Amino acid sequence: MKIAMGNDHTAVEMKKVIREHLEEKGYEVVDLGTDSSESCDYPEFGEKVGRAVSSGEVDYGIAICGTGVGIGIAAGKVKGVRVCTCSEPYSARLSRMHNNTNVLTFGARVVGPEMAKMIVDEWLDHTYEGGRHERRVAQLMDIENR
Repeated sequence: MKIAMGNDHTAVEMKKVIREHLEEKGYEVVDLGTDSSESCDYPEFGEKVGRAVSSGEVDYGIAICGTGVGIGIAAGKVKGVRVCTCSEPYSARLSRMHNNTNVLTFGARVVGPEMAKMIVDEWLDHTYEGGRHERRVAQLMDIENR
C-alpha cells in the first residue's frame, strides 16, 4: 500500500517519526512535504496530498501541520478526498469504517509521537464497512458534485 505524506514547517519531525513507523510496517511512503523548519504555507502540502490520493497515485494520504486543521481543509478541497482530522484513535477508526476517509490529518502541536502512531494505526488497520454507510458517503459525494 502506498501512502502520501505532506507537512508544513511545524511538522517536520513528526513526519519523520510517522514515515519511519509506516515504513517499518511495510508501507511505501511518498513524501510530498517539506524538510525545512523555515515557515511555509500548509495549503500547498495539503493540496499535494489530496491530489495524489484523488488521482490514484497513492492509496491514502496523511497530512500534518500544527493542528491538522488547515492542511486538512486544503486537502479536502480536492475532489474525491474525504478528510478526517483526529487527535485520538477512536475517531480515526470510525472515520475509516463509516465515512471511508482517504486522508488523515493531525496536529504536531496537538498530539505527541506515540499518540500519532496510535491514530495512524487505527486509521490504517480498519476498512470501510459499506452497507448502511454507503448512502451517507454517496450523499457526501453528491454535495461535492453540486
